[in-house]
Amino acid sequence: MKRQSSLVSESVLIEKLTRRDQQAFQWLYDQYSPALYGVVLRIVREEEHAQDLLQDIFVKIWKNLDAYDASKGRLFTWMLNVARNTAIDALRARKTQPFGAIRTDEENVHIVDRQHHTEQPNPDHIGVQEVVSQLRPERKQLIDLVYFGGYTHEEAAEELNLPLGTVKTRIRAALQELKQLFKS
Repeated sequence: MKRQSSLVSESVLIEKLTRRDQQAFQWLYDQYSPALYGVVLRIVREEEHAQDLLQDIFVKIWKNLDAYDASKGRLFTWMLNVARNTAIDALRARKTQPFGAIRTDEENVHIVDRQHHTEQPNPDHIGVQEVVSQLRPERKQLIDLVYFGGYTHEEAAEELNLPLGTVKTRIRAALQELKQLFKS
């Protein structure tokens, strides 16, 4: 499949997708599949499984476009969450790896990306890492593990040797703080 040379703006994509424009879906796939594939591969660590999941993810996105709420964030962020959650659910369903296996290794991701000519999304481009870096260290560490590393709350608690309730409380506080930071 030939990749489109120019990117279509997110607002144009959203408008066309809400009208169920097939061409817009193709643009969506062309623009975002490399980034979503990189995220999925980081979590499942098997190319064939990641490719299968990517197809499932785009079907979910197409079928659930009505669930996207522009007031809550960018389309890419919503799609990233769909991809991440689908990959984690698939990994858990297979039960082939122990809890600690969800950890990621950034260098390996970039090697795979270079091999497949994909572009890993850089959270700095959407300002997420910059805002997350403003959190208290204990909150930032949990956000990094849970939202960027694919850990569950239980896995993060085990990794950091903290009670599950403490982890959940800190994550909730971090999310509330992030909400305020994004508004400012």
